[in-house]
Amino acid sequence: MKRTDFYYELPEELIAQDPLEDRSSSRLLVLDRKSGAVSHHVFREITEYLKEGDCLVINDTKVIPARLLGSKIGTDAKIEVLLLKRKENNIWETLVKPGKKMKAGAKLSFGDGLLTGEVIDIVEEGNRLIRFSFEGIFEEILDQLGKMPLPPYITHQLQDKNRYQTVYAKHSGSAAAPTAGLHFTPELLRAIEERGIEIAKVTLHVGLGTFRPVKVDEITDHHMHSEFYQIDEEAAKKINRAKETGNRVICVGTTSCRTIESAADESGHLKAKSGWTDIFIYPGYEFRALDGLITNFHLPESTLIMLVSALAGRENVLAAYEEAVKERYRFFSFGDAMLVI
Repeated sequence: MKRTDFYYELPEELIAQDPLEDRSSSRLLVLDRKSGAVSHHVFREITEYLKEGDCLVINDTKVIPARLLGSKIGTDAKIEVLLLKRKENNIWETLVKPGKKMKAGAKLSFGDGLLTGEVIDIVEEGNRLIRFSFEGIFEEILDQLGKMPLPPYITHQLQDKNRYQTVYAKHSGSAAAPTAGLHFTPELLRAIEERGIEIAKVTLHVGLGTFRPVKVDEITDHHMHSEFYQIDEEAAKKINRAKETGNRVICVGTTSCRTIESAADESGHLKAKSGWTDIFIYPGYEFRALDGLITNFHLPESTLIMLVSALAGRENVLAAYEEAVKERYRFFSFGDAMLVI
């Protein structure tokens, strides 16, 4: 299967640059994965498609302000560091721009020395391991100095960094938001629970590998980066209960999907579990636990559109995307949503 099989034309003006004032007022395209039929709604109408006994799975990861702007000590060179993954204590795997001169031993300063760092190694794909030094609590310094790591296709400044967090974000560790969850409000979540729908919270810390472009022609040659996930006993019980009673498990976002599919056994049963996953879901994949998916509209030729295509069929998904373009839906992280059932 070729990367180009997942290409579609997208006018640049349909890439959403800003979040809507009311999270739940975004548009919702509903795709019937068997027939390919689509219908158009407002996101808060999602409740009409959820049934009593269903289980909605959400990813409660929290995005850290992982983008640091600083300089190389001893020079005037400006540098940008993106925190990708905490390796141990104060050592992080990072993406550094520009990276060529950042050899092992290079020392960096952020916020007039409030935070300093030293490159201690160069690892896979040129990422740098940096050991940070500071006084106080790292998370508090990061909150003071760091910026939200918005995707490169968003060129506007984000006025309120909480708008790149879900309302249920809890466990810090992501370099990007699980954006399908951005449409939910506390009121909408309460309305869902009042209808007898269980909400299971899982955690997957989103790394930039999820969004890294597929560069190989044959998609099976693409390698996914690993990301840390965690499913507790309560979430596993809720998901299993829905499966056992013949109800549906509907994931909010590709990250929640990848989490439960990584943890499920052959029968779709889950146990409390944590670990690292590099699962790559593309057409031909047999889903074990998932029955439906709430997701945003994804980049052409991305692993994310491949995952949605595995659930609903490539032709159905591309036809739905074509319809969304025609109807002027808003695309990508701050854009509109799609329900696949």
